[in-house]
Amino acid sequence: MILDKQENILIITQESTDIIELVKKIGASYDEIQHDNIIVNLFSFGNLTKSDLVEFLQLSKRHREAKHSFVIVTNKISTDDLPEAIMTVPTLQEAFDIIEMEEIERDLGF
Repeated sequence: MILDKQENILIITQESTDIIELVKKIGASYDEIQHDNIIVNLFSFGNLTKSDLVEFLQLSKRHREAKHSFVIVTNKISTDDLPEAIMTVPTLQEAFDIIEMEEIERDLGF
């Protein structure tokens, strides 16, 4: 797991192909990263399924309830095929854009 922090955004990139292990690592270090907006970059994964991304559901819900963004970068699965609490985008730039929009919405009280 590679961590790259840019202001209040933490980008997590996984170097191996085990989603369950990644979710466990993020969960184990959650106390340290809970105040950042999180981008999980899965773009390098060749094969992803809906069930792989659903592994992030509890983390995503917890993070969003704490009023922070949790965005997954992948072009393998559409957001339309996933639970509402899981946000996916196809590029890192779109992940940054989503976080910026969600920050504005939170500032405005939405």
